[in-house]
Order: sequence, then C-alpha cells, then structure tokens
Amino acid sequence: SGIKKGANKKQWETGSMKPVVLVTRKLPDAIETRMMELFDARLNHDDHPMDQSELIEAVKTADILVPTVTDRIDSRVLSQARPELRLIANFGTGVDHIDLASARERGITVTNTPGVLTEDTADMTMALILAVPRRLAEGEHLMRSGDWHGWSPTGMLGHRIFGKRLGIVGMGRIGQAVARRARGFGLSVHYHNRNRVHEEIENELEATYWESLDQMLARMDIISVNCPHTPATYHLLSARRLKLIQPNSYIVNTARGEIIDENALTRMLRGKELAGAGLDVFEHEPAVNPKLMELDNAVLLPHMASATIEGRAEMGEKVIINIKTFVDGHVPPDRVLPGEYI
Repeated sequence: SGIKKGANKKQWETGSMKPVVLVTRKLPDAIETRMMELFDARLNHDDHPMDQSELIEAVKTADILVPTVTDRIDSRVLSQARPELRLIANFGTGVDHIDLASARERGITVTNTPGVLTEDTADMTMALILAVPRRLAEGEHLMRSGDWHGWSPTGMLGHRIFGKRLGIVGMGRIGQAVARRARGFGLSVHYHNRNRVHEEIENELEATYWESLDQMLARMDIISVNCPHTPATYHLLSARRLKLIQPNSYIVNTARGEIIDENALTRMLRGKELAGAGLDVFEHEPAVNPKLMELDNAVLLPHMASATIEGRAEMGEKVIINIKTFVDGHVPPDRVLPGEYI
C-alpha cells in the first residue's frame, strides 16, 4: 500500500505540512515548479552529481528521495536514512543503481518511470544500427577535417543493412519497438529473452525466438542490447560470448554499459574481430576506456538515447504522480518495491 499510517500521513492528508521531497539532479523547469507547488521540494539547482556523503545527508533529511541513474543508492547510503524516508521515486526506468534488497529491508517503496522512454530509446538504437555499418561518424569527421576531396567510387564504403539479420537481446518494450523499426528497414528480426514473448507479438514482428543466446549471437549480422541491467545480466555479453559473434558483425548498446564486458569489446574492435560498435552507455560512466575512444569503428554517444524534451517531461510527470499517489495513501502506479522489477 502507500505510506504507513502515522503523524506525517495525517498531516499530509490535512495539508498542514508537505512531505520533504529531495531531488538529486536538475529536472525540467516545469516539473520542478510543479513539485514546489505540491511538496516541500529541495532541488539541485547547479545539477552537480551528488557524491556518497551528499546522498547520505539527503536520506537523513528527506521523506521522499527522487534520484537518477547517476546516484548510487547503496546499502551504506540507505543505512543512514531517517525512518520517515518511505519512498524512492526514481527519475528513470532502470533501478540497478538502487540497492533494492536494502530498500525492501527498510520498508521503503521504490517506483520508476517505465514506458515513456521506449520510443526515444528505440529511435536512437535504430540510428546507431544505421550509423555504424554506414560509417556516418567517420564520414562526418572526414568532412570537418577538410580532407574530403570529392566523391569516389570506392570512398567511404560501408555495409547495407537491408536483408541483414538483427539479433535483439531483451524483447521488452524497447526491444519490441526496435523490432518494429527494424522491419521497416528490411532487417530480419531475431531475439533472445528470458521468457519467450506471446505468439501474437512474434507474429506481428515476424520475430524468430532463440532459446540459446550463444547460438543467436553466432548467426547475427547486428546485435542490439535492450535488456535491463540486473545481477543476472551483468557481463551477459562476456568475452566468451563476444567471441561467438562473426567478425563482420556489429553490436549496438543503448541499455546499460555493464551488460557488455567493455574491455573485451574494446580489444576485439581494435583487433578487427568485430566490424564495429555503436555505444550510448558505458560500463564505468562517465569514464570510458581510452582505447575505445581512439577507434574509428566505434560510434560513441553520451548516454543520450532517452534525451528528448518530451521524454524528460513525461518522466517528471510520472515521478509526480507516483509521489502524489503514495502520499495520498495509495499504491503508486509504477511501483517496483514491494514487488519484482519487470
């Protein structure tokens, strides 16, 4: 259910006080304005990522915490939380930066913002699926360098994606949205998922299910990573599995950097054991393997797949709805805890 019964709940219901809602990063102005109207909102005006000591101070003073992917809400932070901290309303879909076991032990509800970033992330995934085989980043760099001397029959040759096989790792909302786009570009859709999706979805997407991830990886021309980061998916694409991928194939990741062994991937790209990669996320963000930064066959983006004005506004609206529902004593619509992350 919502918040536990007690003095704070009664005061919130009567409007005699507002819950202290601490927001760890700068959010869109309209969202922050609405939060200040509804709650006793404590904002991060300069948008600096909070370190652990700042997060500990935050949980000591907040009734509700609104973190983002850059905040590591681990057991050490949660052990310092005041008893009144009853809700962590995450600004984002992934909750791998929150110690859910510790939150559960302390009776803290956790919510997220699913669904609103699906189309934006799928758009960026498709952009990378196009950009890497067609060498868009290399071509753009060539133009800016001043070294382009005109069209040539053999200049900047890439690879056609029409008719190629796309293997999607993780067939949830985003994976399915990628599959819909891929069909429009003439790609053959294949997927591996923890559970096989419903037959109607498979038929709609004309998608082929692979129970064995190893077997799928070995037969695809392009791999798209679209699963959440959990303990089970950490280094899901390990050095061993990366070696199963054909040398003329490409890999795209708009999910979480920890799903791929970044050092192994870098070594294989440098050794031309993989044709290329399009990465929007990295294993140790914001740090990136410097050897990866040197490669021409890697398109690297600053975790921007979900970065649309519309998407950020909708995320903020979901956070507000989750908080307001919780404060009113009801189950938030996007509750992760209690319950399991889907």
